[in-house]
This record gives sequence, structure tokens and C-alpha cells, in this order.
Amino acid sequence: MEEMVPERVAAPDASEPLPAGPVADDVSPALRESPSSAPPAGDRSEASGAEERRESAPQVQAPQVDVAPHVAAPEVTRDERPAPSSSAPAHAPAPVVDEEDEGGPARMRAIDLLAPSRTEMIRQRHADEEAAELGPVKHADVIAFANQKGGVAKTTTTLNLAVAFAESGYRVLCVDLDPQGNLTMSQGIDPDKVEKSLYDVLVHDMPLSEIIVKREIDIAVASIDLAGAEIAMSTKIGRERSLEKALREVSADYDFVCIDTPPSLGLLTINALTAANKVIVPVQCEYLSMRGLVQLQNTLRMIQENLNPDVRIEGILPTMLDTRTVHAKEAVEILEENFGDLVFRSRIRKAIKFAEAPVKGSSVLKYDSGSSAANYYRELAKEVLANGSA
Repeated sequence: MEEMVPERVAAPDASEPLPAGPVADDVSPALRESPSSAPPAGDRSEASGAEERRESAPQVQAPQVDVAPHVAAPEVTRDERPAPSSSAPAHAPAPVVDEEDEGGPARMRAIDLLAPSRTEMIRQRHADEEAAELGPVKHADVIAFANQKGGVAKTTTTLNLAVAFAESGYRVLCVDLDPQGNLTMSQGIDPDKVEKSLYDVLVHDMPLSEIIVKREIDIAVASIDLAGAEIAMSTKIGRERSLEKALREVSADYDFVCIDTPPSLGLLTINALTAANKVIVPVQCEYLSMRGLVQLQNTLRMIQENLNPDVRIEGILPTMLDTRTVHAKEAVEILEENFGDLVFRSRIRKAIKFAEAPVKGSSVLKYDSGSSAANYYRELAKEVLANGSA
């Protein structure tokens, strides 16, 4: 605002002496007018007229303005802004709403990082109570067929015993853990053409249900990639339990899971023994095959101490028995002397049907259902079921 300055009075003549003391502007008009300085008569009338006009004019007083240094307006933060009224224009900015008020994710508290919330604990307790009311869930009997000696009829026994279980009305899954894929081929599946196999399950944690193929029985197929599984799993934490974890997904869907293992005591066989609760050891009735049985027992003892205390040997199965030779008879006697009741009463004798059936992509029970070779495994299935019920 502009100041209104009153009209200034004409300055006195320079020849007239100025009074001493205060500033000339503050001296009253009476003191300024002295007899010696009075204007002539003609000029006096003009001066008096001007003075009268000045006195008759309205006195305008200039407003007093306090001049203060410039102070910036305080900034209003987002949280201090007043909420818009109902009469706010349509283009007014929307009010800022906290995410937590709108049901968004709240900031993580320290207690949430240290322990599960009370809500989660209550939910888990209710789930446990409901599971208890429904009763225990029946899980499959997992049987591993193991012997580090090759050529002892592990694959033949795994497939034909599984089919014999299926003939009795049981739900059976076969797991081909041998990189050679012989069990997969025995069901008419080419292991070189499968897109997903047990390698993906063990190494990449793929669900086991994605590699199961339905044939005479359900089979989790293998491929040659399994040969590199042990190296790929070498840096994996809990690698010995990879198969055990994979079987949990389907364990309630089957009564029996039969695992064919490779002819070694490496990581794949250890996975099978860790996942199993029973082990059947096919033994060819020869000296070298029986010698490998001692090494298998030592491995099984270490697994019981460190990984799976529940696994046990279900039985020792003499296979490829040729009763015409004295050596075969002596081998069976040695087994019975050293292992007693662990030796199955059933005997799997040599038969050409065991070699012919895989060519047709089937088990011997389907290839020649009435043959003696098929009956060998039916008798073995009855014995295993009887031992399980006892």
C-alpha cells in the first residue's frame, strides 16, 4: 500500500533566519511568522486565502504501516492439511489416505520377524484338531529293492511284484531310480524320449505327480539324465531326503511304492533307503552276489543311525535259482544259515519268460499269466502281504 503524504508547505525564503533548536519542519507556524517577515498587503491576502483553503481541506492522516522483514509462509505438510469440505470444488486434490487404513499391507513389526503370529498358531491348532477328528492318514508302504551287485533281477522283481500287488487290488506306484531306465522300458516307454523324469524331481524339485505315467501300474519314469543327478545334487542341502520329500505328495494315493535302485551304493540308492520303510534284497544264488549283501548291511546300518531309523530288511530273495547245480543249492543254504528267517521261502527260478516279457513292454504276469514264472511272483506277493499283516 502506498503511503499518502500530506502536501508540503512552501519553504521559507532563504534570506530569513531559521530558528535555532528543533528541525524546521517541527516548528509551529506561529513561531515562523514574525512581524519582520510578514508579506506585503497584496501578498498577504493571497497567502491568507491559500492558508484558509489549506485549513478547510480535509485532513488525511497517512496510515501507519509496520515494515517488517519478509518472512516465508510456513510449509504445510501432508499430514497437517485440513480435510476438504463437502463444498470443495470437483478439481480439488483427493485426500491422502494411509495404506493401512485402506486395508493395504501394514509395516512389518519386529515381533513378526521373531515368531509366528497368534492368528497363525490358532489356525494351525484348528487344522490339527480337524485332522485328528478325521483319523490318521494311511500312507503307502515304501519298498526299496536294493543290491549294489548288478544283474540280480532287481528290475524284474520290482515290476512283477508290483503287478502282483495290483492283481490283489492294491494301488501301486513304481519308481525307476536307475539311470539305465530298464524299468521304464519294461513298460513300453522309451527313456530317451521322456520330457520329464526323476532327474527333474530330485534336482529341480518338480512335483512327482508330473512324471507319473499310467501303464499296468503307475510308474515314475527315469531317463539317462539320472546319471548326472548325483553331481547336480552334491551342493543341495538335504540331498539324501530329496526322494522322501517328493513321495509325500502321492503317499496317500497308493498302498505300495516300489523303488528300483541302481547297482551301486551312491546317492540315488541312499535316497531310496532313506525314503523306504522296507528293503527287499534280491540275491543271485552265487558267491559274488552274496558277498555284496554284507556291504549293503553296513550301508543300511549307517542310514538307520543317521537318516532313517525305521527302515529294515523285509527279506532276502534268492533269484535266478538253478536247482540243477550244486553251487546254487549251497548258496541258498549259506543264506539260510546266516540270515535265518530273513530269507523268503519263495524262490525265483530261472525262466525264459523273464527275458521275453520286456520285449513286449509288459510284466511276465501279463505276458504269460499262467506260466510258472508269473506264479513265482504271485507267491512272493502273498508272503510279503502276510509278513506285513503279521
